[in-house]
Amino acid sequence: MAATKAYIDLLRHGDIGNAERYCGSSDHALTEAGWQQMWRRVERAPRRWQHIITSPLIRCAHFAQALAERCAIPLTQDARIQEIHFGEWEGRTAAELMRIDADALARFWQNPLENPPPQAEHLLDFKVRVLAAWQDIQAQFAGQNILLITHGGVMRLLLCHIRQQPLERLLEFDVPYAAMHAVEAKWHENGCQLTLKSDNSA
Repeated sequence: MAATKAYIDLLRHGDIGNAERYCGSSDHALTEAGWQQMWRRVERAPRRWQHIITSPLIRCAHFAQALAERCAIPLTQDARIQEIHFGEWEGRTAAELMRIDADALARFWQNPLENPPPQAEHLLDFKVRVLAAWQDIQAQFAGQNILLITHGGVMRLLLCHIRQQPLERLLEFDVPYAAMHAVEAKWHENGCQLTLKSDNSA
């Protein structure tokens, strides 16, 4: 069986006006600047997509719906690719957390795997749900160019996975608003081979 090649493009949502806060599973809308960032990013994309898959959080889903309608592309929501839940840190800024518990924040930045926020979704659980979605996408959409509209944490986890980096290094990946990463996928009889082809920001 000859390998079938296509792309899975990863797109982070645009600005939500809360850059300094741990928004996580909180449902914030895009700002006008965020909408513009995302339109600019997709208009520069080098390929036509056959399907769009989005996080259900509105900072992803509203743009995904608008893009799907404009370009007549089928759209699917998948809750497994929504952002990690930050527990007691949801909605708080790093500056606030520095005043409340600077040591906990420093430990999290140093090793988020071993030092999650209180009551947060554990990074290992986050990995399980995101990679389950990732495997299903590869199986269901083999040979199609796919756009995945998601969050910074999800993209960092997938970059760790594709580059075979330890999960502890998650926060080392820079994923600005409206960043897009192109993943070349080659499907063959033994599975799917993934190669990160580009790192592009808005």
